Formats: sequence, structure tokens, C-alpha cells
Amino acid sequence: MTDGVIREPLDARQRARWELAAMAGRLRSLEATLADERRRSDELRRERDRARRRADGLRLVRDTAYEMLRRFRPVPRVVPAQAVPGPGPVHLYLVIGLEFEAVREFVLTLRQRLVVDPDQRPVVMTDCSSFAQLRDLGVLLEYLPDRETWERHRPDRSWEDVLSERLSRLYRDHGSVRTIIVDRAHPPTLAELLR
Repeated sequence: MTDGVIREPLDARQRARWELAAMAGRLRSLEATLADERRRSDELRRERDRARRRADGLRLVRDTAYEMLRRFRPVPRVVPAQAVPGPGPVHLYLVIGLEFEAVREFVLTLRQRLVVDPDQRPVVMTDCSSFAQLRDLGVLLEYLPDRETWERHRPDRSWEDVLSERLSRLYRDHGSVRTIIVDRAHPPTLAELLR
């Protein structure tokens, strides 16, 4: 009888200790999960802020390019047929701010477009420093250093001025009749290029 009375309070006490230990373990686990979630949230917030800054920079490049195109676009001129090798007029594609793989994908898509309908001669202007690896794809490539590289090496001269001069020279040299600014976030598909 005495044994039964003594064991019951000990069992209740042991159960209470076990439940407290289990609750403490769950709390520690929840605290660790919360800390992980806070770290992940901070990383996502930083990534979002970086993406916003990149998007703002791209909008600035796009707006600057549109403004330069509006101001410096020459009146289209008639180019004698013998001066223009290949079929169709020149279309200038401005591909600024894309990484190498994205530029490569765009050039391959543009080449497919020419297979379907060879009605133009594309000239691709890019700031991708690895552009030379794409020269054998049958599309004329023009290189302009990206803004950061230009400002690091030539802080005395505005990148916008260089872009403007290059565009004017390309219009003059190639007699471009159309300029397409490739959206970095959504490069055109084959179907969009065929429109």
C-alpha cells in the first residue's frame, strides 16, 4: 500500500518533468525555425532590393537610349543595293545589361528568325564583354563597354555620350531603318521577333 502511494506522486512528478522537457524542446525548435525564417526573410529582402536597383538602372538605360534615339535618329536614307550585302534593310537590336548566356540565347533566337524570314540584316549592339564568342553565329555584333567598366576606365567621358555617338555611327554606317531595344527582363521569343 505504501509503495502504491509513493509511486503515484513520483509518476506525476516525472510526467510533469517530461512534459516540461518536451515543451522546452519544442520551444527551442520553434526559436531555431523562427531564426532561420528571419535570416531567409532578410536575404529575400536584400535580393529584392538588389533586383529593384538593377531594374531602376535598366529603366534609366532604356529611357536614355529612347531619348538618344529620338534626338539622334537620322532620316532613313536610300542605300544602293550593291552597298548592302544580303537581303533586307538593317535592323539594330540594342542588347544592354544581359549576361552572356542571355545574349547568346537572343542571338540564336534572332538567327532562327532569319531562317524563317530573311527579310532583314540584324546588327546587335551589346555591352557583354564575352560577345566575341558569338561572332560565328552569323549576326553582326557591335560592342560597347558596360557603364560600370566605362566609368572605371574613362570617368572623364559620359557613358551616355558614348552610347549616343555609337548609335549615330551605326545608323550612318549601316543605314539602319529600325531600332529594337531588347528588354532585359523579357527578351523576345521567336514568335515576337517574327511580328
